[in-house]
Amino acid sequence: MLTIALPKGRIAQDTLEKFEKAFGEKFVFEDRKLILVKAGFTFLNVRNQDVPTYVMHGAADLGVVGLDVLEEKEYDLIKLLDLQLGKCKVAIGLRAGEELDWSKSIIKVATKHEVIAKKYFEKKAMAVEIIKLYGSIELAPLVGLADCIVDIVETGATMKQNGLEVGATIMETSAHLIVNKNAYYSKKAAIFSLKEKIEAVL
Repeated sequence: MLTIALPKGRIAQDTLEKFEKAFGEKFVFEDRKLILVKAGFTFLNVRNQDVPTYVMHGAADLGVVGLDVLEEKEYDLIKLLDLQLGKCKVAIGLRAGEELDWSKSIIKVATKHEVIAKKYFEKKAMAVEIIKLYGSIELAPLVGLADCIVDIVETGATMKQNGLEVGATIMETSAHLIVNKNAYYSKKAAIFSLKEKIEAVL
């Protein structure tokens, strides 16, 4: 029996569709249920940000999560397979027509991707002040709270609608199947059999 943590929402549905193709069975979470047991698997329905935590602590053997979330958590987990779902990028957003002033002594960055943003600017030898926001991040440069934002971008439409434009790409991201290190060794056969079946339907 393998336990798999899935992020609530579209990625969970898309992942379960891959399992349906791979195993020829229907996998559906019943109304508001958080656990689904079927065909030798236990699926957990958890918040996107919490997936790596469940896997890290061994409450789940595997999880499905975006590379950006993984990068942000900095946990020691095994990336088993790129599921090619939820493809997008983490990028800088600036007020339309403006560029980042690299001559400033410190750049203010509004984001919920603190680790990713910090690493990016540190690589450029730039001092940053990270302002952690949980939503409506696009507002920050418009009201002078920050010089730029670091956020997930799919099409860039949200930024455009809010008077921003997409700047440099920091990283590409998509949903990956991740594995707990202990489970990787203790349940290797089951995990590799699952990997092969899912690979076949990608």
